[in-house]
Amino acid sequence: MRRELTPAARHGRRRPSSVLRTGAKLVAAVAAVGLVSTGCVGAIASWEVLGHAKPTVTLAMDGTSAKPLPQLTAQQGEVDMLLVATDTREGQGAGFDDALNQRASSGVGNNDSNLLVHISADHSSMAVVSFPRDLVVPIPACENDQGTTTPASAAAPLNTALHRGGEQHGLACVAKTIDQLTGLQIGYAGMITFDGVVAMADAVGGVDVCLATPIHDDYVTPALDLPAGDHNLSGAQAAAFLRSRHGVGDASDLARISNQQTFMAALARQTVSAHTLTDPGKVLRLAITASKHMTLSDTLADPTTLARLALAVNTVGLANMTFVQYPTVADPANDNLVIVAQDAAKTLDGVLQRDEPVVLGADSLGRSAVRSPSAAPTPAPQASAPAAQPSAPAQSTAPSPQAALPDSVSGQSAATVTCAAKR
Repeated sequence: MRRELTPAARHGRRRPSSVLRTGAKLVAAVAAVGLVSTGCVGAIASWEVLGHAKPTVTLAMDGTSAKPLPQLTAQQGEVDMLLVATDTREGQGAGFDDALNQRASSGVGNNDSNLLVHISADHSSMAVVSFPRDLVVPIPACENDQGTTTPASAAAPLNTALHRGGEQHGLACVAKTIDQLTGLQIGYAGMITFDGVVAMADAVGGVDVCLATPIHDDYVTPALDLPAGDHNLSGAQAAAFLRSRHGVGDASDLARISNQQTFMAALARQTVSAHTLTDPGKVLRLAITASKHMTLSDTLADPTTLARLALAVNTVGLANMTFVQYPTVADPANDNLVIVAQDAAKTLDGVLQRDEPVVLGADSLGRSAVRSPSAAPTPAPQASAPAAQPSAPAQSTAPSPQAALPDSVSGQSAATVTCAAKR
């Protein structure tokens, strides 16, 4: 089986070029899930946001139809949302407008960061699944901007999907690929560019992140030279921290995902503690900032949908909010790439398809995260009670605990305070 490859450096340990590495953008994308608050505040913010937003794109492809919108309330409505970060250098301002950067990625770019946000039907749990950009997967046939169809590939890096569809159909192509991989149907999607993460990091006032070891990395811009301890990261420094590989873990792309999860978990805790989603001023500022840098699917064009999504997020506690990396192993045919770890992926897919909480193993933090020595014990996720069975004999109504995923599935709970570390 022939694999289609894009030029890539070594997946594990590789010397990066001076051009942008865009894992940072995922943070702004995840933050956008909770941009609007409840009730009339959400509606007002939504209308204001959409006045700044870019034109929407459709997720429906030939032979398919868009999934009907669920009635999202605090009680019902499963959500599967795709958030994509593009590595395009086009229109990203000074530092990215030279010939080298423009040759590296222009136009719609490649989908460097790919996140699936799954909110359970009862809105009691949420999982954010990161799919590595160098994950080799089947990519289906996709419509493109030339009015034709880009043929399917039996095995190609995930980060080629966006370019295959182009400006109008790239987001749908990535969604269709993740649909096919996980067995879930994605109803909502958004795409963000690099300048968005800098603006979002500033809009939230920076994110407080713990470093277990010093972080030194001269291969990002600006270069990082941070001592161990607590740091408030904002703007370009936050983006550099999220792009960093040589400063964290084992200097691999998978270590960077683990580092990004540490940042996202800290952002979630900070958002909850600051009551961001119930502060009209904060909500409006975040929503407008993100919308200026995002392309949304047409299923997010209705302002009430944005408000309902916020309602769904608002009911999820930190202990039931998990960040998980889609299970992979090294590609034996190419050490630049990874392939699906079939057994572990099947287990995770099943949990998501059955709409069960994602419960991580005790040793699942990944390649660059360590538990903070001052952290309190992590609260156990709360399982939902099973539906009543009228014909069944009277029994205890206490829910059964959800089995944890194997430790090979890495990630962390938003309730677990972790620190970034160099191995």
